[in-house]
Formats: sequence, structure tokens, C-alpha cells
Amino acid sequence: MPPPTPTQIARLTDTLRRTVRAGEVVTSGPGYDAGRSTWNGAVSSRPGVIVRCTDPAEVRTAVIAAQENGVPLTVRGGGHDWAGRSLSDGGLTIDLSGMRSVTVDPVAEIAHVSGGATAADLATAAQPFGLTAATGSAGAVGMVGLTLGGGYGPLSGRFGLALDNLLSADVVLADGSIVTVDSDREPDLFWALRGGGGNFGVVTSMRVRLHRVPTLLSGIVLFPWEQLATVLAGFSDVLLESPDELTVQSGVLPGPDGKPAFFLSPTWSGDDTQAGERAPARLDSLGTALASQVTATTTPEMLAGIDAQFPFGRHVQIRQRSVPSLTSGVCDALDIAGSTLTSPYSAVSVHSFHGAATRVPVEETAFGIRTPHLMIEIIALWDPDDSRAAEHRAWADKVSGAFGPDALSGGYPNLLGPDEAAQIAHAYGPNAARLLALKRRFDPHHVFRAIPLPDPA
Repeated sequence: MPPPTPTQIARLTDTLRRTVRAGEVVTSGPGYDAGRSTWNGAVSSRPGVIVRCTDPAEVRTAVIAAQENGVPLTVRGGGHDWAGRSLSDGGLTIDLSGMRSVTVDPVAEIAHVSGGATAADLATAAQPFGLTAATGSAGAVGMVGLTLGGGYGPLSGRFGLALDNLLSADVVLADGSIVTVDSDREPDLFWALRGGGGNFGVVTSMRVRLHRVPTLLSGIVLFPWEQLATVLAGFSDVLLESPDELTVQSGVLPGPDGKPAFFLSPTWSGDDTQAGERAPARLDSLGTALASQVTATTTPEMLAGIDAQFPFGRHVQIRQRSVPSLTSGVCDALDIAGSTLTSPYSAVSVHSFHGAATRVPVEETAFGIRTPHLMIEIIALWDPDDSRAAEHRAWADKVSGAFGPDALSGGYPNLLGPDEAAQIAHAYGPNAARLLALKRRFDPHHVFRAIPLPDPA
């Protein structure tokens, strides 16, 4: 679709201002600036118009108006997609950030989550009832976007991915119809949403399964860089032997002295607190830790810790690789990552995919891989005024290349950039053909563009 003309934008804006009653329609000013702000401060896209919707009817109005005026459409939830796909230059952005309500049914252990709610919103609403949810690691991430694309997190071993806990969704389709989908109603669309991202419509709300976890233990064990090889050797056994209740995130980050350090971040969600307390002791024994703090916590507290480490506004480039295990090549790549760090904010985060998440048949959802693996985020992060931006980007690319020989052919669509065609082609595994067929069925004119889909060719 060619870039819209000023006349198209003016006509669209006029239509929206006449038909959107409670929401806000802006082309400049503070509301506009808030609507185009994203976690990655390097994203500079300027939509032609932003409509901050308050209900599904307003979303429907915006979806139809964009098509009638020939203007490309994007959807902004939490604004956390590093590649900035929630915005497009000159287009229409539907901003759901005002729709953040979360309602908890503590008896049924289900939450009703509005389209703009974040992981922190959900976790905070569930906490007073002694319940928690399968979220990602950061609280500021939009819960809908995280869920539709997958949702690796600290509870994945016990409760599966975020998408495995999706019970139903309310969706505005390209033709303007508003449908509720679940395993019985529009099951094909429900299948596609669980892994295919926001490429099929605008999810204005969803219902997710909650879980009762009496005690949650989490924290971090930090090791000096010189002990990397020793710690990794023992950590391989931990990964192989971890029960569902123990999920350990690991990786590379700058230590307190500015030198690289290797971290292990265990989360225990089991009912046996004593077993949970033994887990960090085993991790401590892998080396001589610089620091070790694993305590009882809550999901909101865990999410807030990651948000503090990765705040909005810094510039970001992410590369992503998935590997079957901690092979010697993967260990070497981690060594390269830490030894060549260029920014005091950059990091490598390794997520363990194991337990309950692996027991969902791969054909049950659109998510493309269900075998045990490690999902690796290579996060280059720097201040907006840092003159070494090119070096930081080059570091991310170099580290990604180092993991390449041991990596699986695909990747995690929620983190893949638009330029990573080779990984995108394999990211949905055996589900790609069905997913593309459903894209043609539900959105034949490609109104919705979210996380990357394989090239149909």
C-alpha cells in the first residue's frame, strides 16, 4: 500500500472525529506524543493519526474507516515491540492503552483482560486473591501481544506459555465484525491467534486462566566472568533435571563493577517450599557467587524488577536465537557475548523452555516449536545520546552470528525483526501453511500486520 496522502489523512481524521465519541483522535500534541511513545526510544515513526479507543465499537469504527480511506493500520497495546510495529509512518494507529481494565473471578480462577492491559496490570489484579498468571518477564509488556505471540516466562515450566492459558478472545476482524473465539466458537481463528500474533484482527479483550501459587521464590545468583565455563558445566545438569516447578532464566549482564557477569535467576512455583529453598543452594554451589539473593516474592514484584532494568526510552536492537541445549558452541557464544559487551545496559537473556510448555502437541496451536530448547534474547541497549550506536548494533549482530551454527532454523516471532527472513521462514515450524491459509481467509487484504509471518512465496 502506498503512503497515504495528506488528503486521505485529513478525510480519515474528520471521519473519526465525527464517529468516535468517547475516545481521543489526535494528529499532534501531548496525546499524540503519548500514543507514539514506545519502549524502544529509537523508533521514530510518526502516524498520520492516532485514535485512542475506549471500547470494541470504536475499534471497529477505526478499522473500517482506515480501509475506506486507503490508510494503513497498526495497533498499539503496551508499546513494547522493539521493532516498532505498533506504529507506521503516515498511517492510522489504534491505541488500546486506555483499555487496561482487568477483572478477576477468584472462584473460577479466570481473569478478563482488556486489550491494552499490561502483564503488571494482570498480575496486580490477581495478587490479592492469591492467584497469579503465566506472563513474560517484564511488567510493562502488553498482555495481549505477549500472549498472541507466545509468552515465555518464569512460570512456563509449570503452567506453559502465556498462550497456553488463553481461554477465549474478543476480536474485531477486518470486515468490521466483532466475534468471540474459543475452542468451540471459530476454533480455526482461535488456533491462529495462539502463536500467530495480531495478524488476524484486533483483540479487544481476552480471558485467561489463573493459577493458585501459595509461595513464589525467585531472585538472582551472580557469578564472576572468570567462572563462566565452570558454572555452565554444572548448569547443564540443572537444566536437564529441573522439575516443572523450577524455571531458571540465565544469561549475561554487566556486573556491579562494570565487568561482564553470568547470572542465574531461578523461579520456584511449587507447593513444596523446602524443595524450592534447595534450588538456589544448588545454583550457589556451581561456583563462588558474587551475590546470591533468592527470596519469597510475588509476580508483580518480579515483573517490576525487570522493568527497572529495562526502562522505556533507551535505544534497543534485539536479535534472537533458539538452541536445543547448552552445547559447547552455545557456551562459546555466551563467552563472546560477555567478553565483547559494548554497553553497560546490554544483556543476553536465556529462557528455558521445558516442562508443561513442551507437553502441548505442536499442532494444537500455531506456535511452532514444542521440543525442549533455550530461547536466547540478545539485547543491545544504549542511551539516546550515545555516539556508539553502530557499535552496539554490531555487537548484537556478532553475538547472533556466534550462536548461529548451533541454532535451530526458526526463532521466536515476538522478537524477530522484519529483516530476519531466513528465521521467519521457519519460525512456525509445521504450522506455517495452515497459518498462512487462515490469514488469507480472515484477512485477505492484509489489513493487520503484527509479528512477522513467513513469505507466502
